[in-house]
Amino acid sequence: MGRIHIVTDSTCDLSNEELQQLNIHVVPLTIQLGGQTYIDRVEIGQEEFLHKMAEVKELPKSSQPAPGKFVEIYESLATEPGDRIISIHMTGGMSGTVQSARQAAEMTDVDVTVVDSFFIAWGLAFQLREAAKLREEGASVEDIVARLDVVRANTRLFVVVDTLENLMKGGRIGRGMGLLGSFLNIKPIATMDEGSLLQVAKVRSHKQVVKYCFEQYEQETAGKTVKAVGISHADGMSTMGQPLKELIEQSGFTNVDTAFTCPIISTHTGPGAIGFMYFAE
Repeated sequence: MGRIHIVTDSTCDLSNEELQQLNIHVVPLTIQLGGQTYIDRVEIGQEEFLHKMAEVKELPKSSQPAPGKFVEIYESLATEPGDRIISIHMTGGMSGTVQSARQAAEMTDVDVTVVDSFFIAWGLAFQLREAAKLREEGASVEDIVARLDVVRANTRLFVVVDTLENLMKGGRIGRGMGLLGSFLNIKPIATMDEGSLLQVAKVRSHKQVVKYCFEQYEQETAGKTVKAVGISHADGMSTMGQPLKELIEQSGFTNVDTAFTCPIISTHTGPGAIGFMYFAE
């Protein structure tokens, strides 16, 4: 009976310590910033990236790992007969990482099952934790992948942008609309739909963001067991993250995970953003 290895990418919100504890292996993305290229989590950290991003005019660019990087790690892990790999990655709707992993799976003789999490940040992390837990319990690859489908279907994600500057730089909104939105202090709220972000609301203050997110949480978890809640942020805890965390804790769920989000995500959201994710069934 071979072993099951779990591989992911650097956009999950699990700490390096937890990844090591769960025996999950990371293939990092790279970021181009101010003429320099950095390996995510290795050569640049989340907070350092945000500070550096504020100093440059051009929007940073991220690149998914080359298929060869995945082949390398797959073959280094699967050294015994019967070894299998589950490779779980950020949504293919926002990055070519999962496609790169699929290409690598076809380039090697190793038995690799590639999973598109259809999420980012804690939404991806929830699936990784579940996969690691089931592996320890002796579940098969097929059982783990089937369970991840259930986790995915019962996970909700909201992303709230505090400033429209990065959306303007990235060409996602026009400059005129961006300036108007900034003047009106508009905070767009988006959700994850089939792996892509879809705007669901616009509010005009941090307080309204917290109210909207908490109301959605209460409505959608009513009568269910909350299994996990996570808040990612790009230096947005004091304005939105912490007040939301306190409301969640007051409502009865006290194990809220928080993390400074990865550069790949904060590039698009800009400073002050938060991501709010929960898994309930």
